[in-house]
Amino acid sequence: MRRKELRIMVCEYDAVVELPDADQKLVLAAREASKNAYAPYSKFHVGAALLLENGEVITGSNQENADFTDGLCAERVALFYANSTYPDVAVKAIAVTAKNAHGLLEFPAQPCGSCRQVLVETEVRYNKHIRVILDGRKHIQVLEGADNLLPFAFKPKDLE
Repeated sequence: MRRKELRIMVCEYDAVVELPDADQKLVLAAREASKNAYAPYSKFHVGAALLLENGEVITGSNQENADFTDGLCAERVALFYANSTYPDVAVKAIAVTAKNAHGLLEFPAQPCGSCRQVLVETEVRYNKHIRVILDGRKHIQVLEGADNLLPFAFKPKDLE
């Protein structure tokens, strides 16, 4: 038996104003995007904002459906739109925010497993890490790369 240790580095900030300017703008864009969520069932409004290497900012919001399996998370809405509209442009960063009936969540909402997998695939596609910014009222977490969200991700090399 071998024992291995995984380390995940997370930087935590107490307020959006502590972030670098580009990250602040992305978080604010994600907050704005959350207003466009279609969440009549969960009342859980999520917004995502991507910064592409060409400087474009792409936003997305969660879109629910009465059959919950047919809805789509904000992260994937934004990523799929970016990848289809700018297929040759890498994603530099993503900011994700979530609100419930009481407003912005106290602590950051974490991307679901499917969104983590799509983030990893997007990194593989462009061979570049994505800065992940998770927004909360009391803490904002920043991770350098989706592997910090999904360390045992299924990657294209696993198909070989």
